Amino acid sequence: MFKDHYGNQITTGVDQARDHYDRGVASFLAAGHDAADQFAKSIKADPGFALGHVGLARAQMMSGDMASAKASMAAAKTCIDGATAREQAHLNTFDLLFQGNPVGCRAAVKSHVQDHPRDVMVAQLCSSVFGLIGFSGEVGREADLLAFTSALMPHYGEDWWMMGIHAVSLCETGRLAEADRLMEKSLALNPRNANAAHFKGHTLYEMGEAHAGLAYLKDWIKGYDNRGLLHGHLSWHIALHSLHVGEIDDMWTYIDSGVGPGGSKGLPINTLTDTAAILHRAELAGIAVPPERWAEMSDYAAKYFPETGQSFADLHVALAHAMAGNGDRLAHVVDTAKGFAADLVRPAAQAWGAIARQDWQGAVDHLIPALAQTERFGGSRAQRDLLELTYVNALMRLGRDAEAKHTLAMRRPVLATHPPVAGLQ
Repeated sequence: MFKDHYGNQITTGVDQARDHYDRGVASFLAAGHDAADQFAKSIKADPGFALGHVGLARAQMMSGDMASAKASMAAAKTCIDGATAREQAHLNTFDLLFQGNPVGCRAAVKSHVQDHPRDVMVAQLCSSVFGLIGFSGEVGREADLLAFTSALMPHYGEDWWMMGIHAVSLCETGRLAEADRLMEKSLALNPRNANAAHFKGHTLYEMGEAHAGLAYLKDWIKGYDNRGLLHGHLSWHIALHSLHVGEIDDMWTYIDSGVGPGGSKGLPINTLTDTAAILHRAELAGIAVPPERWAEMSDYAAKYFPETGQSFADLHVALAHAMAGNGDRLAHVVDTAKGFAADLVRPAAQAWGAIARQDWQGAVDHLIPALAQTERFGGSRAQRDLLELTYVNALMRLGRDAEAKHTLAMRRPVLATHPPVAGLQ
């Protein structure tokens, strides 16, 4: 019996199965494009290697191929007998995920890593702003994420993945200097770690370093395969930095080549949320957005997210429908909102509708309850600035400029010096 790269015993006696599994894990943790291929090679070398099948299922899930992912999980279950207790618990944790039980899966992850802190494929389920803690819908989830990665850090030593993933926890809780130092160490160990590059982009945003963020990400993305999981989202960061520094032609170039439905090869949730967000933030900054772009996004949202349930997605679905003037679709979101932050989705969706009607007081009234707990929507602070800036813009439309400036200075001071809202600079 071999051990994987992180020292966990794995039930395979085939060198190639272990080696390809380790490569698959490394690719997955770095948001590479070939994780599924490496896991497939692992189980080709040893068809009875259960965790190879689980790894393949996870990689397929993250590429949006749920039918294949479920088949891979079924295959894993057929060969789990005889595996270690850790491997069986590993499979059971992922089974909760595939059953659509995020609450149970989150609890299972937290329990599992107490005994097996270096079971990295399980640990990563709760890491990052896009993990099970990030999308828990709970107040205090940023502090919860920091506590989770802080507890894991001592078990990993000089590990590039752990450094990068802990760095984003630090970033989202305002510990920017620490985050930046740790990100640099992660990238020094693995310069092609897309997760760390992504988090460095976040840190530069939170520092107000738009020019530096733009230069860094434009250079880094050149060597990143556009099939990589984060290619579209990194393109969004570049488009956002371009908007903030006034390079509008570049903003549209990155939207069309990497962010929007025509250019992104990422998951639908990223294509939807990133595109809707950058279009609205462009409008807030005074950039005209052609109506056909909003119509395209409304149709995309209706195709991929016809029903509510994922609150972060629902927030942006409602935005797309409102800006496209599709009142019936918007009403469906308001009427049927469910999921981890449904109580916030409803007023936010109503606010988008009010904005589309230029009912600025109505927008302010509906945004206030959503702004009280924006972290519950999920996503990063940079993504949730969509709501902060919309509120500030609505105040300005009501002639309440001093209140708008004070609100931004108190809630998002990093944006107060050069507010990306037309008329507020």
